[in-house]
Amino acid sequence: MSLIWLTLLLSAHLAECVPEKQKRSALNQLTRTLLRKYDCGVRPVHNWTSPTVIYIDLILQSVLDVDGKTQSITTSIWYRQIWTDEFLVWDPEEFDGINEISLSSDAIWIPDVIVSEFVDEGKSLPIPYVYVNSSGSVKHHRPMQVVLACSLEMYAFPFDKQNCSLTFRSWLHSVKEIDLALWRSAEAVANDKREFMNDGEWELLSIPSSYWQIRQDDTDYAHVQFNVLIRRRPLLYVVGLLIPSVFLMLVDVTSFYLPLSSGTRIAFKISILLGYTLFRVNLTDELPATAVNTPLIGVFFAVCMALLMLSLIKSILVVKLLHHGEKEVRQMSMSACLLDKYGSAAPSFPESALTSIGTLDRINPSGDYEFEPSLEDLLSLNEIPEVPSGLEWLLQELVSLHQAFSQEDSESSAQAEWLALCSKLDCFLFRFYLLVLASYAATLLMLWASWSFA
Repeated sequence: MSLIWLTLLLSAHLAECVPEKQKRSALNQLTRTLLRKYDCGVRPVHNWTSPTVIYIDLILQSVLDVDGKTQSITTSIWYRQIWTDEFLVWDPEEFDGINEISLSSDAIWIPDVIVSEFVDEGKSLPIPYVYVNSSGSVKHHRPMQVVLACSLEMYAFPFDKQNCSLTFRSWLHSVKEIDLALWRSAEAVANDKREFMNDGEWELLSIPSSYWQIRQDDTDYAHVQFNVLIRRRPLLYVVGLLIPSVFLMLVDVTSFYLPLSSGTRIAFKISILLGYTLFRVNLTDELPATAVNTPLIGVFFAVCMALLMLSLIKSILVVKLLHHGEKEVRQMSMSACLLDKYGSAAPSFPESALTSIGTLDRINPSGDYEFEPSLEDLLSLNEIPEVPSGLEWLLQELVSLHQAFSQEDSESSAQAEWLALCSKLDCFLFRFYLLVLASYAATLLMLWASWSFA
């Protein structure tokens, strides 16, 4: 009997020395219980005829890049999916009141919802967990940086607006198996701008959403579409591109007030044209590259350069006409008519015909010579003395000087009239240039103003 008591005491002592096996936590037991017989390849419904409704929500955070050449847009979004998994339901009282747990997304069923416009996935952080509550509601939230295909309209740059869509759909399942719906109301999604970074180049206008079904091969597929409406802020491009171009055009206009006879006007206009060309080359990367349509600002720069070249050609033409000689001018029919109308140089006379005092008396004060030879003049021509007297020699020299000065005054008068004609032509071409420039500027301003305030 004493041996039995001794054995019992020894066994009790040994039992106290052996450490007690650690009890599993309620979270661990719940996870093992939920995933023990779970099959992630089976849609989580007890009745296979009932569809699984996937609620979708979208919050736009920023617009990172808009590429007109590849017709794509890079955005950063906060994407949320919510659905009910009928196999992940438990009673919180049985597991220490646990109402929500996180599970690995690889361990449970995930819907095959994709974005139809998806081109490339950017630098998105992988989120390997989902939240599951006791009623079976699964919340799959993750940030995404996605590159989307978008039909971009760059014609109105930098006053353009873009409408890019994100269409969510199931890649394989029809609406009888997976149906889609909006988690929030369409108005709440459209006016949600609290997370958008509004300090960048793009301004978020709204995000309208819609739901529809498309029928393919006698099967309906659910679609949920979010349209991202954004507008570019044009201030940077107006200050960096448009205003310098306007200043160069104004400088070109003021160069018309340089004297026509000076040679600085053409050199000044050539300097403006070279400066504008260098300005365009340096700002090539600032303009959007499109393969289909040329932006209106590209047309604006091309027309400005064409106007500068037209201004230079006009100045060259006027200067060329101004420096024509009198003989070249007389060969031109219109110029000859003008010079014949306004007067020409005085006729020349042989010095031998002006040897008499009577010829000197017939010189009128206006400088024109009316030479009507009389009998006395002819007799005097036949009776030329071998050595002229001092008085006759003096009269001959005076008549020669008077004739030279009169011819010089006539040539100066013709040159002055030709200069006045060239000045009138220059003024006419300048007004025509201003009319073309003003019409073009008014058209652009009306177009850009209508796009800016639309």
